[in-house]
Amino acid sequence: MSLSPALRRATVREWGPLVAAVRAGLAARGARALALTLAAVALTALVQVVQHQAWGYGPVRDLGAVRAEDPLPLALLRTPLSLFVPALDLPVWGALAQILLVFGVAEVCLGRWRTLAVAYGATLAGTLYARIGVALGPEAFLGLPASDAQVVDTGPSAAVVGLAVYVCHRRRAWFTGALVVLAMVVEVLVKDNLAGREHLAAIAAVLVVCGVREWRGRRRGSRDSGAAVRTWGRAAAAPGPGHRR
Repeated sequence: MSLSPALRRATVREWGPLVAAVRAGLAARGARALALTLAAVALTALVQVVQHQAWGYGPVRDLGAVRAEDPLPLALLRTPLSLFVPALDLPVWGALAQILLVFGVAEVCLGRWRTLAVAYGATLAGTLYARIGVALGPEAFLGLPASDAQVVDTGPSAAVVGLAVYVCHRRRAWFTGALVVLAMVVEVLVKDNLAGREHLAAIAAVLVVCGVREWRGRRRGSRDSGAAVRTWGRAAAAPGPGHRR
């Protein structure tokens, strides 16, 4: 069954710029456009295998497990690897598929270093929220129980959620971005735990970044428009070649 014209137009409007950017990036650079993504998938799979070994669980916890009870300098040192430490109690294939899809699209559309910056920024936002929430206590708004200080942070999921929202903003896929945010809100409403709240903290941080980008873009556009008007005004007021005083 073919899509109706209205639905087809809506689909093209929502995903057309994103699909075009991914196609162009892959056509221009091939597999090199996904170097970071493939490395992230491989590292996450390797960490998953290692942490399920009797000899590997301790080193993975020591190097990549971040908890709110950890000293902040130690948590910051562990944060880079923590992004690739999947949850022990969840199937790793879901995490690998999310990384492959979301990191892949982000790397092609944003570039390698911006993808890393957004991913780590989202992860760090979740980590810092956990510390603040535990300090506030369960009675405060957005507070967390003291037991959450011993819970390991989300791993790659906060980075995936943050990147998804950021890419949707950059490519103006508003409906898809809203669905991601809504899904995370429903997750917290259905099962209110530290992971779900860290996802919302990651989204909040990314939305702040997106808001600042929009504000700066409007200011830049306003300055450019003003400069163009002033230039046109001076050109209109200047005497022509045949003008005599």
